[in-house]
Amino acid sequence: MDHACYLEDEGSVHLQINESRKLSETCGSNTIFELQSSPENRESNAESVSSAPMVGAPEKKLTLFALRLSILEKSATGLGTLGFIWATVVLLGGFAITLDETDFWFITIILLIEGTRIFSRSHELEWQHQATRSITDAGINSFRALTSSSHILAGKVKALLCPLSLIRKHSQNTREMTQVDHSQVERWNHTRTPTRTWISSDVPFLPYGQWVFLSINISKLLYWLQLLSATACVVLSSMKLIKHNYGEVQKGDTDKRNRQSALNIFYALALAEALLFLMEKAYWEWKVIYCKLLEEVNKECEFGPSGMVSIKRFFYDAYSKCVNGSIFDGLKMDIVTFAMDLLASNSPDEQLIGARILCQFAISERYSDDTLQKIGINLTVVARLVEMLNWKDPQEEEIRKSAAEILSKLAGKKQNCLRVAGIPGAMESISSLLQTNRSYGDGADEIGEKNLLLDHANYSFWTFNHLGLLILKKLACDHGNCGKIGNTRGLLPKIIDFTHAEEKLLRDENVASSQILTVKRSLQVVKMLASTTGATGKHLRKEISEVVFTISNIRDMLRHGEKHPMLQKLSIEILTNLALEEEATERIGGTGGVLKDLINIFLNQQTPEQKNHVRRAAGEALAMLALESRTNCHRILKLQALERLVQALEVPLLRVTAARVLRNMCTYSGAECFHQLKGVIAAVPTVLKAIMSEENKLQEAMVGLAAQVFNHLTSEESSIMFDKAGIKEDELATALVQILQKHRHPSAKVPRIRRFTIELATWMMHYNVKNVYIFKDLEMEKELEGLLETTTELESFNIFSCSVGIIRHSTTIHSLVETALKLLKDR
Repeated sequence: MDHACYLEDEGSVHLQINESRKLSETCGSNTIFELQSSPENRESNAESVSSAPMVGAPEKKLTLFALRLSILEKSATGLGTLGFIWATVVLLGGFAITLDETDFWFITIILLIEGTRIFSRSHELEWQHQATRSITDAGINSFRALTSSSHILAGKVKALLCPLSLIRKHSQNTREMTQVDHSQVERWNHTRTPTRTWISSDVPFLPYGQWVFLSINISKLLYWLQLLSATACVVLSSMKLIKHNYGEVQKGDTDKRNRQSALNIFYALALAEALLFLMEKAYWEWKVIYCKLLEEVNKECEFGPSGMVSIKRFFYDAYSKCVNGSIFDGLKMDIVTFAMDLLASNSPDEQLIGARILCQFAISERYSDDTLQKIGINLTVVARLVEMLNWKDPQEEEIRKSAAEILSKLAGKKQNCLRVAGIPGAMESISSLLQTNRSYGDGADEIGEKNLLLDHANYSFWTFNHLGLLILKKLACDHGNCGKIGNTRGLLPKIIDFTHAEEKLLRDENVASSQILTVKRSLQVVKMLASTTGATGKHLRKEISEVVFTISNIRDMLRHGEKHPMLQKLSIEILTNLALEEEATERIGGTGGVLKDLINIFLNQQTPEQKNHVRRAAGEALAMLALESRTNCHRILKLQALERLVQALEVPLLRVTAARVLRNMCTYSGAECFHQLKGVIAAVPTVLKAIMSEENKLQEAMVGLAAQVFNHLTSEESSIMFDKAGIKEDELATALVQILQKHRHPSAKVPRIRRFTIELATWMMHYNVKNVYIFKDLEMEKELEGLLETTTELESFNIFSCSVGIIRHSTTIHSLVETALKLLKDR
């Protein structure tokens, strides 16, 4: 399958390249430093509900047609049975000796004709069924074999010895495969393993008799035989009813007295039965040939040209039920249940028909809701679909692809997502879709080279990679499923292998969209796993960071992915989430160039406006990596980025994030970096002005930065900075009291503002005794005492994972308040 063409087929999985706005919202729009939305809502795909209006099932037209035909058929059969009984019991039993010779032979011929018609009718549906079983566009090749007129004798002999289904199906699309381990590819070149039973389409009834004994041809033969039989019956019965030449009855001959009436009744029954049958056939031809009912239903079902086989099969099944059982049995059929039954069959063709129907209905906007609901509540069908993911026979490629597409849609619904993941071995089956083909190293001191399979001439690996990642992405919306993904042996390394993109691929303007989509989906999955909360999230972040390629793959994306801002943003968010763990933080900082690339992205003033979201994400990652990490703070200082970070405080887009980075550097760098951080003094005027004029997030960030920056200033430097900012100390004190008055209760949007305000007020009272009296006059003591009554756990954490606090502050807010109250009371 051509990579560029894959996106045209991507309607089957309903994910397009221009979905970038959705992909970035894995856990809401908030940052990791703020309280976020519930994890259940972190991925819109998991709970997306189609608003498509309810539409009627198109197959109802077929079941109604089958009902009407069965009424005519059963009426004709009833009359035929009555006529048969009348002829055998009354005429041949009571008048056999007295019948005229012509009447005897007419009755005999009509009975033989009717017997032939009834027999052929009873078997026609069977052969019609067989025709739809064995002739499909991508199934058994018995039909395709007929179109080849160049079979040599050796080929015919071979056809007798092995099933025709073993002939290799060749794709019309050319495919490529790069960097392939040939020993692994040979497995995709084998033909289907012979089954232990015959497939009807493969049975050699007679040598060289494939064409004659094709189901479709036998069905047509029986069809015309019925028409000829019914026509002959009409002609013979009409001749007798018109002429009434039953022979003369002598007076007093009581044996022949009722012969004429009995013959009239028989010929009338035979004529009525034949006319009803011809009426049924005329109605059939009118609806099927002239009105094109089957084509109309196929169009409404959106099956395409290959769907006619499925429609015919469904119709014949419905008609058979109406004829063989109650005439209302067919009305109980629906095409989704019909397809699910076929999916459980042992016949490859029936499995293919069922998979095609369910796949098309699952991706259809009109029918997907009802279809997915029916599949979701049938655990047997879900388990069957999961099992099909393991079918790697090239002959079963379409069945496997359809099953993967159905599951990708099924996993988009929350309840169904849980059901899919709950099937034993589901994660292993999904993992089998991903083909990265990393070889084993020669020893424990090396890792095998990754040979990424694109497409083979006989198999579309790339398509299954896409679908496997899409299923995992949707399953990862659930916390429990994330744990299962992480616990599946070999799955995490596979996913991370797909996050790798070489410089050539990232810089190529003509790169196939499908390749970029694969990288994007893998990054999404890794991001969702890394953002998982609780003990599961901690375990997953550890597992992800321990894969040796994780951080280096992300570094390549940061360094060369400027043409793909969404990929860069996802990569940066992965780093931010991994940094929740201390070991991962050190690994990221210790990977050469990661911090430098993040700083370059964050502070690059040439970045177009549409890529600003990448800059913000880079800033958040830097702030996270500097949090409680002395070594990373030292690394950032060595990159000589302090001055540029201070300048970023003047840029509206970067102010909040730059303030967080600088605060963490001032807090966690340690005393040995005191002189290196002197450059942050230049930020004081900007910080003070923002505290006085701004609100919410920016004000919180600036108050927090000020509380740490002033610790690096002497009394003289502090006075100079207040003068340079044009702000007096009592004005700042008033602003701080007003902040506490405004936020009498903790705020989810600015959970640290009260803590930072107390820290800054405490510094001011230490710095200048006069400030103690200023705060007393402003009734600061009253505000602090009121604050003690309203503290919550919300104010105890540095960062949050959704609604769960992650890294706790080293000093409790109660301790800060008590320190401030002590200063106020001691003076």
